[in-house]
Amino acid sequence: MIRRREFITLLGGAAAWPRAVRAQQPEQVRRIGVLMNLAADDPEGQARIAAFHQGLQEWGWTLGRNARIDVRWGVDADSTRRYAAEVVGLAPDVILATASAAMGALQQTTRTVPIVFVGIVDPVGAGFVESLARPGGNTTGFTPFEYSLSGKWLELLKEIAPGVKRAAVLRDPTVGSGVGQYAIIQAVAPSLGVELRPIDVREPAEIERAIVTFAQVPNGGLIIVAAPSTAVHRNVIITLAAHHQLPAVLRVSVLRAQRRPYRLRP
Repeated sequence: MIRRREFITLLGGAAAWPRAVRAQQPEQVRRIGVLMNLAADDPEGQARIAAFHQGLQEWGWTLGRNARIDVRWGVDADSTRRYAAEVVGLAPDVILATASAAMGALQQTTRTVPIVFVGIVDPVGAGFVESLARPGGNTTGFTPFEYSLSGKWLELLKEIAPGVKRAAVLRDPTVGSGVGQYAIIQAVAPSLGVELRPIDVREPAEIERAIVTFAQVPNGGLIIVAAPSTAVHRNVIITLAAHHQLPAVLRVSVLRAQRRPYRLRP
């Protein structure tokens, strides 16, 4: 079983590498595969990669001297599966996976290459690791927040907009954590007097139709749960929420760095 400390840490903070390896072969070039869940031209993705580079440098790893990073950008299921196979085929020493889609595709491709994941809300429920304390296998990583906190988002929505009686929960139905987060929010809703409605987040046109329909009835608000697709389509969601004056609770990573403005259809 690979220990958690034997992996690199990741995007948004410091990065580390096995110190024993560094001491034994300080100039050997170590290959790091990265599978992102955003488009290559997305500023958020570029910011994360830049932070990762900086973290590596702080721990003595210099690109081109003793480290090499191969990044692939999977924005949908097909490209994610294809790039997962490509990253594994490059024979990296370790792979960094962002979000559930990338993690799932990589685990289907290899059970031997060490993988570090980030941005996965419920790695145990998704079957990626055996437990948070003892991940097991070739996989370990970091979860962004306590899974049960999902219900707090509805409480926060009521705080910022006490008149909200209906809440649309935007989720990705293909990701297990999206369904789970909705269930937690649903358990809290009756005590707050809020009626919930799930909205599946897959394609921009589908999102727009659902939000436009939801906004036709007053006293509504939005909750956007953690999912790769909410990050990819954040411009659509933010623009529609503002256009229809819907109070919304979104994770910080969804709000940051809009890639380009989304133009509503006439």
